Amino acid sequence: MAPADPGVRAGSSPARDRGWFAVRWRQFRRAPRPVVRAVVTSSVAATILGVLYLAYDIAITRGAPLPGGDLRALALLAFVALVLAIGTIVTYLIVPQPTGAGRRPARSIWSGALGFFAALPIAYVALVVASQVLKPFILGLL
Repeated sequence: MAPADPGVRAGSSPARDRGWFAVRWRQFRRAPRPVVRAVVTSSVAATILGVLYLAYDIAITRGAPLPGGDLRALALLAFVALVLAIGTIVTYLIVPQPTGAGRRPARSIWSGALGFFAALPIAYVALVVASQVLKPFILGLL
């Protein structure tokens, strides 16, 4: 009689090996709620601010006389800073720390950190989409 495999429970079949894509797809479908909230918060902020930045960038590109002149570098800095700040603060407010039954949800600095680190790549992707995809498309239509 062969020794029992410690990784298999009695009466169950061994776990099947999944490929890389299957594992990532399952992780995507079953993402933890705090991560989803952090990503959605940062995505909404980046979308709204990205549309504002794109409108400013297109206005400058087309030669519209705006007060202050060409401040696209400052606008980029403000965009990234605001997305990071909004993502951090709102995630801090809407992602409570896990607690036992009957207690008020407590806030944790880790919720804010989750929002900050979710906002970093989202801000970058929003800028790439706005400046490299949408701007040439909109300028081609005008």
